[in-house]
Amino acid sequence: MLLLAINPGSTSTKIAVYADETPLLVRNIRHSVEELSHFPRIIDQFEFRKNLVLEALEENGIPFRFDAIVGRGGLLKPIPGGVYEVNDAMLDDIAHAMRSHACNLGCLIAAELAALLPGCRAFIADPGVVDELDEVARITGSPLMPRITIWHALNQRAIARRYAAERTAAFPQEPPVRYEDLNLIICHLGGGISVGAHRHGRAIDVNNALDGEGPFSPERAGTLPAGPLIDLCYSHRFRKDELKKRISG
Repeated sequence: MLLLAINPGSTSTKIAVYADETPLLVRNIRHSVEELSHFPRIIDQFEFRKNLVLEALEENGIPFRFDAIVGRGGLLKPIPGGVYEVNDAMLDDIAHAMRSHACNLGCLIAAELAALLPGCRAFIADPGVVDELDEVARITGSPLMPRITIWHALNQRAIARRYAAERTAAFPQEPPVRYEDLNLIICHLGGGISVGAHRHGRAIDVNNALDGEGPFSPERAGTLPAGPLIDLCYSHRFRKDELKKRISG
């Protein structure tokens, strides 16, 4: 099976081509702030990023024929982890998503490219809205703002499975280790940072990395003191959209 994987992030578009489990191409296309500043909204980057994918395939001599195309999942309504086939309901949900992030482009690009190939199907895997929190993890200091989770589920789960495989290989005399058998703390360090507590294959507690909860990062201010933040909101120094951009990227 020939697979194309597309991962649009805040500062890059990563692509990979696999023949079954053998990588034929792995490419990380980085985007500068200046390059992306030409697009008023992230959704406006759709054609730009899609064309970069097609150009990378052509430059590396990869024929445009695939059995499946997998895009990074976007900010859909909360769902359990897993692999989902892209359908009209998903595309409509992304078109009306309440939050904007480059990951929203993943299923859109996958669906458009798959539609060009007879028999090719489009999927997403472990989108950032995977919600498997324990109920106690939703509690905050105010009932007005229960915790939600938007995080780097795809990468954290991939790292967890890689760790399990490496541990199995390091101790061949012991029974194989699966992600679902382990308790792990996993950190994703990128334009945003998420730190997840994983218990037997579920992320039972993880910060809302999109809105800036948790550690500060290259594109997020991180958790801030509530009092000064409220004062800043009412200071009239910034419009709402300007302040959100400064705080949560």
